[in-house]
Amino acid sequence: MKAYASIKEYITLASKDKREVLQKMYTEIKSAAPKATESIKYGMPTFELNGNLVHFAAMKGHLGFYPAPSGVEAFKEKLLAFDTSKGCIRFPYDKKIPYAVVKQIVRFRVKENTSKK
Repeated sequence: MKAYASIKEYITLASKDKREVLQKMYTEIKSAAPKATESIKYGMPTFELNGNLVHFAAMKGHLGFYPAPSGVEAFKEKLLAFDTSKGCIRFPYDKKIPYAVVKQIVRFRVKENTSKK
């Protein structure tokens, strides 16, 4: 696993065909969680706010979005067109990513994490 110093470096070093979607995902998450801090965890861009908020990563055939199991479960009806698992949503590169739903999920996770004691 390559070590990245920042999300910016992760995006910059990604293959040219993935940079645009990574930058767009970064921008949408950042706008939905402006108080979150940024890091690299598990080799993936990570946003944190009272713990891990969401991760995302460029995979071979899809953009992986990891909003924790609660984030996937709460929006499962809006994600029927995508492959999901316990804590992951896979957005194929050849399909339009529903960024409005991504922002809803991030806001949900912000509320969830900020309500923790």
